[in-house]
Amino acid sequence: MSTRHTVIDTAQLGPVTIVATGPAVTGLYFRHHIRRPAAETLGPEVSFVDDPVLGEAVGQLLEYFLGRRRTFELPLHAAGDDFQQRVWREVTAIEYGTTTTYGQIAENLGDRRLAYRVGQAVGANPLCVFVPCHRVIGADGSLTGYAGGLERKRALLELEEPAVVSAGRLF
Repeated sequence: MSTRHTVIDTAQLGPVTIVATGPAVTGLYFRHHIRRPAAETLGPEVSFVDDPVLGEAVGQLLEYFLGRRRTFELPLHAAGDDFQQRVWREVTAIEYGTTTTYGQIAENLGDRRLAYRVGQAVGANPLCVFVPCHRVIGADGSLTGYAGGLERKRALLELEEPAVVSAGRLF
């Protein structure tokens, strides 16, 4: 299947690279993403206007940034082992505007002692934003690691804050 990518410049997060392989979105990466794959693995750069899969992904991402979308309805395929897949399913279930902890996800998977492994799996998520790993925080409420950088994690969480809360804050 043909892998290809598109790059869009966003006001919220800077340049965003979206990757698709065949009929599915397989990656979303930022310019200085900690686990960004090598450029040659992303396939050729194409215009999202000419690619239905990438076009839909870009459209839904922009709707999200405008506050018009809370969930993504895209064909997603993330390469990962069984444990990572289980963690990413848990992360996908975190509702817009809410957060959870690595420990809570580990508990949901049956063993709170797996929190460190959960953190590793969350960090390896190739579908940032679409699989909302920014919604996973430290047990003490702190913003812990984010492959796209803590500034982006903070920006995404602030974007999702309820209007009542964000109206009283100055950013």
